[in-house]
Amino acid sequence: MNRMIVILSTSLLLMLACNTLLPQSTPTPARIPTTITEPTSSVPVGNLPQAEADVPRVSVDEAFGAIQTGAAVIVDVRSAESFAETHVAGAISIPLTEFENNIGNVGLDKNQWIITYCT
Repeated sequence: MNRMIVILSTSLLLMLACNTLLPQSTPTPARIPTTITEPTSSVPVGNLPQAEADVPRVSVDEAFGAIQTGAAVIVDVRSAESFAETHVAGAISIPLTEFENNIGNVGLDKNQWIITYCT
């Protein structure tokens, strides 16, 4: 019984010592956006942008805030292979060819803000 108490006490002291020696990180405050403004495009409603300059841009902070609040979904339009290698946390993969060839069946809520990325 005494041996078990010694073992438990020693284990507890070792855990506390290791915890003290390990680098401690400070928690970072959550970034909460004050306003989420969906970008507008100069392209007429119902048409797809015809040039890169016609695609509305969103800052990383705006996208992060919109995703955190559920106002947007982020879609990776790269190839499935690229998505498998690395992607934004929480993103879904719908390759650009799906948008171009089968936009009616991509399975996204058309009333939700859809943020796409390709790099």
